[in-house]
Amino acid sequence: MKRGIHPAYRPVVFRDRAADFAFLTRSTATSDKTVEWEDGNTYPVIDVEISSASHPFYTGTQRVLDTAGRVERFERRYGRGGSNQ
Repeated sequence: MKRGIHPAYRPVVFRDRAADFAFLTRSTATSDKTVEWEDGNTYPVIDVEISSASHPFYTGTQRVLDTAGRVERFERRYGRGGSNQ
């Protein structure tokens, strides 16, 4: 690796405020905010909108969309598409 061209790779806390969930990992992401972690050390913290603790796919609250019904409703409303119109 060339020296001086890569960003610092260090411990960072990612926090999902919606789910009250945080995890410590290593990243090149930077932040001005810090948080004191469970081990007593202070790390930069990055707030994220969604994580595995709040994402519907991982939590099991995923909604099943009726895609066939949507296609039929679109075709009824706007007719069948194609080059003959």
